[in-house]
Amino acid sequence: MFKQAVGRKLKALLLPAVIFIIWCLGSKLQLFNSYLVPPPAKVFTTALYLLKKGILLRHLVVSFYRVFVGFAITFLTAFLLAVIIALNTKLSAYILPLLEFIRHIPPIALIPLLILWLGIGEESKLMVIVLATFFPVFLNTLSGINNCDPKLVEVGHVFGLSRRERFFKIVLPQALPAIIVGMQIGLGYSWRSLIGAELIAASSGIGYMIIEAEQLSRPDIILVGVFTIGLFGCLIDYLFFKLTAHYLERGNNQNAASFKNKQFN
Repeated sequence: MFKQAVGRKLKALLLPAVIFIIWCLGSKLQLFNSYLVPPPAKVFTTALYLLKKGILLRHLVVSFYRVFVGFAITFLTAFLLAVIIALNTKLSAYILPLLEFIRHIPPIALIPLLILWLGIGEESKLMVIVLATFFPVFLNTLSGINNCDPKLVEVGHVFGLSRRERFFKIVLPQALPAIIVGMQIGLGYSWRSLIGAELIAASSGIGYMIIEAEQLSRPDIILVGVFTIGLFGCLIDYLFFKLTAHYLERGNNQNAASFKNKQFN
C-alpha cells in the first residue's frame, strides 16, 4: 500500500518535473525569449521579493476573503434553493428553465451590468464569484436529493418519522456525497473566477496583481501570481477532501456506535 502511494505521487510529479527541466534548459540555452518567458531563477527571486515586502501576502489575504465569502454565499443560496425545489417538485417547472438560461451565460459577460447595478465595490466582485460557483453546488445538491432511494423514505414514513425527520435522517445523508462533490467543484470554480472578479476596478488581490503586472510588462510577476493561484487551489482542494473524509468517517463511526447501543439496550 505504501509503495503504491509513493508510486502514485512520483507519477504525479513526473510531468511537472519534465516541464520544469525543459524550462530551465530552454532558459539556460537561450531557446526562449527571456522577456516573454523569464527563467525560473528570476521568477523565484521575484516571488521572494514579493513575500519579503509583504506584497504577495497582502494580495493573497484579499483574494482569500473574496473567494471564501463568495463561496459561502453561493453554498447557502444554492443549497437552500436545491432543497426547496427538490421538496416542492411543482416549483421546478417555473424555476429550472430560468436557471438553465442563466447557466449558459459566462459570468464575465455580466461584468458591465454588475458594475452598473452594484458599483465597483466588493459586491460586484463577490457576485462574479457567486455566479461562477452557483451551478456546480446547486445541480449536485439537487441531483443528490432527487436520487435518494424512495424505498428508504417510505420505510421512514412507515416508522412514523415526520417529513422533517425523513429529510435530515434519510434524504440528507444519502445526498451528502453529491453535495460534497458539488462543494469541491464550486470551490475550484471560485478560484478560477477570481481573475474575472478582480477585473472590476480592483486595487488588491492576486488577480489584480496579475493584471497590473501585464500592464507593466512583468511576466515574472504574472507567473508568480499564476503559480500562487494554482498552488493554493490545490492546497484548498486537498484540505477540503481531508476534512470531509475525516468528518464523514467520524459520522459513520458515531452512527455505528449508536446502532450497537440500541441493539444492546
